[in-house]
Amino acid sequence: TGAGGLTGGSRTGAGGLTGGSRTGAGGLTGGSRTGASGLAGGSLESGSTVSTTGESSSSVSATTVAPVGSHHHPHAILTNPVQKNNPVMKYIRNVPWELGDIVPDFVLGRTTCALFLSVRYHSLHPDYVHTRLKELGKQYELRVLLVLVDVSECQKALSELAKIALLADLTLVLAWSYEEAGRYLETYKAYENKPPDLLMERVDSDFSSRVGETLSTSASILNSLIPTVVSF
Repeated sequence: TGAGGLTGGSRTGAGGLTGGSRTGAGGLTGGSRTGASGLAGGSLESGSTVSTTGESSSSVSATTVAPVGSHHHPHAILTNPVQKNNPVMKYIRNVPWELGDIVPDFVLGRTTCALFLSVRYHSLHPDYVHTRLKELGKQYELRVLLVLVDVSECQKALSELAKIALLADLTLVLAWSYEEAGRYLETYKAYENKPPDLLMERVDSDFSSRVGETLSTSASILNSLIPTVVSF
């Protein structure tokens, strides 16, 4: 459904904010690095990150991180270091990505960012998303909340996140797998400089084709009768 509002994917879309506040709790995007959360929360003081499943991952303290203002590849997804061991990263294959000292989890363009969160983690730590949003402030024009739906009973959590997204001017995107979440990130970056009409539906310009397309949407009109209707 485009970039704004509740975006759907194959199933109405989306992955999960996992980022981690870098100040002590986790926030939509990270802040200072004194106690940052990992993929879905977790402490960086010990040099490790914690995934949405609670499994420990290797330390990222030795990784070279580019400061926000430093030069980086213009076609690369700039990634918060706390997301380095997020399983979604192995599914970002069609565009490059690199680590950067950024507040959100991902920077997908000059005015676009994304925060990653799983429904499971949100259910356990409902304040996490609020902390990260506070850290993000009003930065970026297009702010994507990528939510990974990793539990079967998700209606309540998704309703809460939809409300948060609406009030915080976020585009909510849902994904049912890490692979799907990775494709969303790739697509946002790949279409960063594409014109809007590239995403719009292709509509035939001639009258008969347009009338036929309109009529075919009605279950009460058989496709075989459309040429007859149009001829009148």
